[in-house]
Amino acid sequence: MVTFFIALAVLILGYLIYGKFVEKVFGIDPQRATPATTMADGVDYVPMKPWRIFLIQFLNIAGVGPIIGAIMGAQFGTASFLWIVFGSIFAGAVHDFMAGMISLRDKGCSLPEIHGTYLGNGAKQFMRGFTVLLMILVGVVFVNTPATLLLNNFTPSWNPYIWVVIILAYYLIATLLPIDKLIGKIYPIFGILLLGMAVAIFVAFLIYKPEIPELWSGLQNRHPAAAHNPIFPMMFISIACGAISGFHATQSPLMARCMVNEKQGRPIFYGAMITEGVVALIWAAAASYFFGPDSVVDVTGKSGAAIVGVIANTWFTPIIATITILGVISAAITSGDTALRSARLIIADFMHYDQKPIKNRLMIAIPMFAVTALILVYSLADAKGFDMIWRYFAWANQVLATVTLWAITVYIAKNKGKLWYLITLIPGLFMTMVTGSFLFVAEKEGLGTLLPRPVGYGIGAAITVLALVLFAIWLKKQGKVSHQK
Repeated sequence: MVTFFIALAVLILGYLIYGKFVEKVFGIDPQRATPATTMADGVDYVPMKPWRIFLIQFLNIAGVGPIIGAIMGAQFGTASFLWIVFGSIFAGAVHDFMAGMISLRDKGCSLPEIHGTYLGNGAKQFMRGFTVLLMILVGVVFVNTPATLLLNNFTPSWNPYIWVVIILAYYLIATLLPIDKLIGKIYPIFGILLLGMAVAIFVAFLIYKPEIPELWSGLQNRHPAAAHNPIFPMMFISIACGAISGFHATQSPLMARCMVNEKQGRPIFYGAMITEGVVALIWAAAASYFFGPDSVVDVTGKSGAAIVGVIANTWFTPIIATITILGVISAAITSGDTALRSARLIIADFMHYDQKPIKNRLMIAIPMFAVTALILVYSLADAKGFDMIWRYFAWANQVLATVTLWAITVYIAKNKGKLWYLITLIPGLFMTMVTGSFLFVAEKEGLGTLLPRPVGYGIGAAITVLALVLFAIWLKKQGKVSHQK
C-alpha cells in the first residue's frame, strides 16, 4: 500500500503547490465584481456560500466517474494510479479551474461561448451542438445506471421503465427550478455522502490491509483482455472523471454564476478536481485488490457497478453496504440532472432566451427531454445499445476536454504572454493524441480495429502534429500583430 499513500500525498501537494501556481498564472482579482452580484436573477445567477458551491461542484463533476471509471481503469494495473494522480494535477484540475475562471470573467458564459471566443465562430457553432448532444448522452447514461442499480438491488420485480420515468421526472424538476431551491439545498448532503463512501473504503484499507499493487511491481498491462485493450489510449478514455473530463468544464460555469469572489476559484474548481482524484484513487486501489490473485471474490466479467456491490458487501456491514450503493446511485443522479441543466443554459445562451420566466425554461427543456427519452428507450432495449452509447459518450467527453484545453491555451497565450500557455498546451497535445488515435485503435465488437494498430497510432500522431503546427502559425501571427501595434 506504499504506492497508494505516496499517490495520496502527491495529490494533496499538487493542490497546495501547483494549484497555487496555476492561480497565479490566471491572476485572480478579489476586488472584481462577479456575475452572481452584478447579474443576479434568482434562477441561475444566485450568490451562495463557498462551502456549498464546493460540494455542489464536486458532486456535479463526480457522478459515478471516479467510481465506475476508476474501477474499470484499475484493470490496467498500476499505470492507472499514475494517470489519476498526474492527470488530476496537471490536466483535469487546470482544465476545470481555467474554464471556470474564464467563465467567471465573462458573465458566467457557457462553455461553447468560451470555445467561440478563443477558437472562432465555426468552433463555437459546432461545439454548441456537440456539447448539447454530450450533455444529453450524460443524462441518458446517468438515468440508465441508477435505474439499473435500483432495479437489481432493491426492486428486482419492477418494470425497469418505472425507475426511468421517476428519475427523468426528477431531472425535469431539478433542471427547471432555481439553482438554490433544490440543488443548493440537498446536493451538499449528497456530496458529503460521496466523500463518506471514500473515507469508509480508506478505513477498510487500514483494517483489512489488502494487497494493493506497487509501482515497482511493474507498469505492465494487467487487463484480462490486454491484447484487445492497450493502455494507450484505452485507459485514458476509461478513467475520465478521475483525471480529466470535458463534462467538468460544462459544470464550472454553473458554479461561476454563484461565486461572489474570485479567490474562491482555486478551492472550488481546482480543489474539487483534486478531491475527485482522491476519490478515484481510493476506488481504483480497492478494485485493484479484487482484480488481483489474492481477492476473496471472483469478479471476472463483472461490470463496474457490480464490483461496487462486491467491494461494499465484502468489507462493510449490510447497513453501510446499502448506504454505499445508495451513495453511488445518488452520485449518478446528481450529475445527470446538472448535465441537462447545462444543456438548457447552453441553448438559452446561444438563443439569447431569458431564463427567468418558467415558460421559457419549459420551451427548451421539453424537446430536450423528449430526445433524452428516445435515446433511453434505445439503450434499455438492447444491452449492446447501452455499451455503444457509453463508449462514444466517454470518447466525446474526452474530445470536449481536448477542445477546451486548446481554447484555454489560446486564452493564456493572448492574455498572459511568455510561455505560460505550456500548462495547457502540453496536456492538450497529449489528449489530442489520446482522442485522435482512439477511433482507429479501439476494437469494434467482432470486427477488430478499423485499421492496423500502428497505422491508427500514426493517424493520431499526425492529428496531434497538425494541431501543434496550426497553433504555432496562429502564435506567429499574434506576434506580428502585437509588433505592428
